[in-house]
Amino acid sequence: MQTRFVCPYWGCENDTADTFLRKVLAEGYEGVEINLPPSTHDFTQNFIKSLQEIRKSKPDFIFIAQQVLGAENETVDAYINRLLKRLTELAALQPKFINSHTGKDFFSFDDNCSVIEAVLNFSIKSGVRILHETHRGRFSFHAAGLLAYLKKFPELELVGDFSHFCTVSESMMEDQESIIQQIIPQVSHLHARVGNEQSAQVNDPAAPEWKNHLSRFISWWHQIITTKENQGWKEFTITPEHGPFPYMPQAPFTKMPLSDQWSNNIFIRNTLKKSFVS
Repeated sequence: MQTRFVCPYWGCENDTADTFLRKVLAEGYEGVEINLPPSTHDFTQNFIKSLQEIRKSKPDFIFIAQQVLGAENETVDAYINRLLKRLTELAALQPKFINSHTGKDFFSFDDNCSVIEAVLNFSIKSGVRILHETHRGRFSFHAAGLLAYLKKFPELELVGDFSHFCTVSESMMEDQESIIQQIIPQVSHLHARVGNEQSAQVNDPAAPEWKNHLSRFISWWHQIITTKENQGWKEFTITPEHGPFPYMPQAPFTKMPLSDQWSNNIFIRNTLKKSFVS
């Protein structure tokens, strides 16, 4: 199976679209994952123009769109309408798939099911795959709680970011391995970030004090890759996703980051290639 690494735009918001894409290509990434501003925004228009230019020589260059709505005090129905409007906008840009931050951790099970049903119906009608990220604040924030949704919607595809599970449970999931094993088969895209019991991101994944945490995550990632191979997948995408502040710890007063985000993601990519990616 071919494993392809894509670069997050998160942390590069000061770059123009063209500058960001040139950095991505120079670093050897095979695509990008990005939370775009509205389609009328100059950045999005320039991004799509630059993407089309890249695909003239690299037709398989990957574009993954992110759906991340800002918080609003609203009803579930209003949230669904706002979500579908954003998904419509992103689907028109023809991404490989959309990574959706779906639902709310405080919605009831039934309300979150209504949200998921609306997204599934949109995906069928639009022909655009929509994956749901395992993330704090969403319906998927809690590993054990996620199982009920997977039972009701076995067709759900997930973006696996298990760092959030660790932080929510204040553990490295040592006592929840059977739960993780039920989630792994649903993971169709991976966010490769090393978290810990108190944070969704360690200060530097290359630091020796995080060796055991890194090994724990690599073990999960390896299981995900192996599962997709066994399912007959020919290609799998991974976004190394160590982020900027506030995920990145910073020194007090100076606000200097404790490590370099870009380098952290290169470290994760190279470590995965050495560990198990052929």
